[in-house]
Amino acid sequence: MPSVKEITTKESIYKNIRNALIDKMDNPFAGVDMESSVHYPLKESNDVSFAQEFTRVSGKFVYCENKDDLAEKLKYFIIGNKLQNVFCFEDRLKPLLEEFEIPFTDNEDQVLQVNTGISFCECLVARTGGIIVSSMQMSGRRLNALPETHIVVAFTTQLVSELKDAFAYLREKYQTNFPSSVTVITGPSRTADIEKTLVMGAHGPKELYVFLVESN
Repeated sequence: MPSVKEITTKESIYKNIRNALIDKMDNPFAGVDMESSVHYPLKESNDVSFAQEFTRVSGKFVYCENKDDLAEKLKYFIIGNKLQNVFCFEDRLKPLLEEFEIPFTDNEDQVLQVNTGISFCECLVARTGGIIVSSMQMSGRRLNALPETHIVVAFTTQLVSELKDAFAYLREKYQTNFPSSVTVITGPSRTADIEKTLVMGAHGPKELYVFLVESN
């Protein structure tokens, strides 16, 4: 049970917060430029910068000239590596997988058996090599966390320079119906919490791929 002193201190903090919200002060730093970027301009184009940063954090990057090239490379990758239990819930992607006879399933009842997931993303951040995903996507949060191998299909029109640009992109896309969850994925899941030994795939996919398709 908290002591009287602890309660008094807590009440004092809450009182100060309430007073600060009621008695708003003028911004003492009104002349500060809040719009300009805090980063130096990227030395390369967004696609090259993303590929460099993404591979730097152990991601695997594959460039595709068009959708047919995407399908051929996906088929070669999935069949060549004998990947099992491949799941895809993306309605815009499933016809392409079926056309090129790429094995997959969209059976919701078996999703916990997923080994490989294929999904779209919201956008890609060139500065950090990050992938933005949200709860509004067809696969929700499942294929970002459950499979050992996660394949993200993205288009060059989804590339943005900075994280702030990604949120501007989402605001424009969803307007007032903003996703309940927005996640930035930077490389495969990893942890070094146990005896400072790096373990891949601790809390999510062990391998993360981005197949970037040139937008025509």
